[in-house]
Amino acid sequence: MPFSCRPRLTGLKTIPDNAAMPNSIVIERLEFRGRCGVTPDERAVPQPLAIDLELHYQPGPMELADDLGRTIDYAEVSQRVVDIGTSQDSCLLETLAERLITMLFDTYPAERISLWVRKLHPPIAYVTGSVGVRIERTRLAQRTDRFAQPPSRFLAEQLHRLPKGRALDVAAGNGRHTLFLASHGYDVDAVDRNGDALKQLSIEAQSSPMGAVSTRNIDLEQPPPHEPDLGTDAYDVILVFFYLHRPLFPRLIEALKPGGMLVYETFTIDNHVLHSHPKRREFCLAPNELLRLTSPLRLLHYDEGRHSDDRASRHIHTAQLIAYKPTQGGPLS
Repeated sequence: MPFSCRPRLTGLKTIPDNAAMPNSIVIERLEFRGRCGVTPDERAVPQPLAIDLELHYQPGPMELADDLGRTIDYAEVSQRVVDIGTSQDSCLLETLAERLITMLFDTYPAERISLWVRKLHPPIAYVTGSVGVRIERTRLAQRTDRFAQPPSRFLAEQLHRLPKGRALDVAAGNGRHTLFLASHGYDVDAVDRNGDALKQLSIEAQSSPMGAVSTRNIDLEQPPPHEPDLGTDAYDVILVFFYLHRPLFPRLIEALKPGGMLVYETFTIDNHVLHSHPKRREFCLAPNELLRLTSPLRLLHYDEGRHSDDRASRHIHTAQLIAYKPTQGGPLS
């Protein structure tokens, strides 16, 4: 096609022929020293890192063509990237890259971001250049992938009925439910005996604006008199997913505020019989056992049977419960 056909884009045409094309802010080789490495020794001393990034965005009105308000301030972007890169440790470059790209989408009106994060002097034999990771992501994909491990479908479906405020995630593991509640404005305490998982959860929680997240590394199964203290009348919501320690139930109930809600789901004995999971029967609920264990609470929802597994294309047998702690004056209004 002859080159002379191109003027059709600048004539008096209708959208999309005359639609504004995206602009790009490009920052090349933004260098700083940060702590990133798999081993503690590698993280002990800051090492030189470099960032290249490109933010694609729709420009503001043409009458503001010489105004900073119609664009993205690359000086501000650079400073924010350096602040994160120098203040937060990372085991993996991928973690740092995800933290940065989340901040950029949360802060700036970019529709697509390209990011290259690399170590300039990696401690690897025979590598004479840099090593790093590249990410290119759209805003839509970022919204879809915000939770690499999505929350339980049961929790997501019941979120609307939960009171706002402070929450406790018991046996939080990788924190998928902690992060989900925090993204909806809850201040969440996550407790687990896996300190490494809690450390990673803290890093992920710092990477984007959300409710406050705190972690406690405790063994929930200590015998009396060393059983964990979860507080008294402390939480508006308590979550327990796929964890069962029967002596803990009085502590859970004690920790709920009057009117506070317990959200619980875990395996029943049917799952052990049909799927040999969990391998030990004592980790599974007997029929109606969850109702008995939570009898001081007022029931809002209970379902025991076959449910979809949120993380696999199969079905599991669980008990699902939502119950609240009665107020002093009687049932919750």
